[in-house]
Amino acid sequence: MPQINIDIAGMTALLEANAKVFTHTMDTEEVGHVISVGDGIAHVDGLPNVMAEEMVLFPNGIYGVTMNLERDQVGVMILGDSTRIQEGDLVKRTGNVLRSPVGDALLGRVVTPLGKPIDGRGPLQTSETRMVETDAPGISDRLSVSTPLQTGLKAIDAMTAIGRGQRELIVGDRQTGKTTLAMDTLINQAGSNVKCVYVAIGQKMSTIVSVVNTLREAGAMQNTIVVAATASDAAPLQYIAPFAGCCMAEFFRDRGEDALIIYDDLYKHAVAYREISLLLRRPPGREAFPGDIFYLHSRLLERAARLAPHCGGGSLTALPVVETKEGDYSAYIPTNLVSITDGQIYLEPSLFHQGFRPAINVGLSVSRVGGKAQLPAMRKVALKLRMELAQYREVASFAQLTTDLDKATLKQLHRGERLAEILKQPPHAPLSADKQVCIMWAAINGWLDDIAIVDIARFENEWFRLLNGAFPGIGRTILETGNLSVSTEAEIKTSLTAFKTIFAPSATALLFDPRRVVPPMDQHETRLMTTAVQTATPLTGT
Repeated sequence: MPQINIDIAGMTALLEANAKVFTHTMDTEEVGHVISVGDGIAHVDGLPNVMAEEMVLFPNGIYGVTMNLERDQVGVMILGDSTRIQEGDLVKRTGNVLRSPVGDALLGRVVTPLGKPIDGRGPLQTSETRMVETDAPGISDRLSVSTPLQTGLKAIDAMTAIGRGQRELIVGDRQTGKTTLAMDTLINQAGSNVKCVYVAIGQKMSTIVSVVNTLREAGAMQNTIVVAATASDAAPLQYIAPFAGCCMAEFFRDRGEDALIIYDDLYKHAVAYREISLLLRRPPGREAFPGDIFYLHSRLLERAARLAPHCGGGSLTALPVVETKEGDYSAYIPTNLVSITDGQIYLEPSLFHQGFRPAINVGLSVSRVGGKAQLPAMRKVALKLRMELAQYREVASFAQLTTDLDKATLKQLHRGERLAEILKQPPHAPLSADKQVCIMWAAINGWLDDIAIVDIARFENEWFRLLNGAFPGIGRTILETGNLSVSTEAEIKTSLTAFKTIFAPSATALLFDPRRVVPPMDQHETRLMTTAVQTATPLTGT
């Protein structure tokens, strides 16, 4: 046989060289297995080092969030179709908490609580994300509320003013105008520097479509994000919806801008959390709600604040909505939210059915910020308006018991009816602050005392038409200075004097739609009105 020569030294050197550059890597994953699954909740065996509220990955790319950390298993809230998950499926840790996309690219879009667009306008052009659950700003990072957030509604801006950074609860029975009030507030921010987020929790898809269409028609959708968790979505998606919307709004707040978020509504949010908690076998409390339901809403609403300059100086205003049953404001969830927020706006069914829109009970509604969040001009007229309305309510209740009333009482009733009438307002037609100040000034100073009730709305609309055409300086001065000076009051008197000389009497009131929107005057009408103003003789004793 031929002899085989083996270079032992060469092979040894080669092996030693390869051993020096050899690297060994080992990928390790902490995994578990699904024990049971159903109704959006999975119980998982394993995952001994998983964190609270950590995201885990199921097969088919479905994510979940850990909620219960027990000794022998983990309770997971599934953020997707739970029917695609089966017992025995592998579950992997991700090491990350739940995050949501944020940024200017979301403005004008309708997205799910997970940040996926559902408006058919393509993917989101943003790569920035934020944690859905974050801590609220501390005491040293906050400033007191002092800047008004105009809603465009006279009954709110005058009686229960809302400031930037405030939390004001909207509470009322179903079909009393809660969503309409919220939409009017969003519409009034169109063209302003306030970025808005509307969170629909458990709403019908048709309702959300109607809201989006209304905002687009009013030009308010371009600075609004709509987060939709519909009634057909699983409870976990409805649960995280307000937190996801809040982190989207906080992006603008932390950038030094002003933001507004509306939660519609938090009772459905509490119901979704109750469902999750019962499926996770947490002990129930009052009305079967879990014991931490108060903490759930307080940690959400405490994220609304006006930040100090060293934190950017931005603000986040929250308007949570809660539905009551048969006017029961003392129910569990409404009373919790009343104690958390800085005030509440009560919508009363009886007022709604009487034709008062918005159906705000100004006696029960309150803002704990008060006049600090009002323009000085608004504060000046609102103080007297509030006092006269309070006196009117007392006299009106007394007048039901007797018909023998003196002249002073009859005068109070007469004026009070007109003060209540000017607080009425059609939906989706918010008023600027200067127009609100003008009509309230006219009412409290007796300029509407000789106007029939059926003519009040028409008087208001047509007078605003005059102000836009012949007296544009009145509104401009009020908005620029924020004050109602003596010279401005004199101009308002002049405009009222001129307008009342040409205002049609109540005999023709039925020919007009009392709630129509009057367009601005053209140049010819402006010249005629200016001539009337110059030749008018001021009234005395008003």
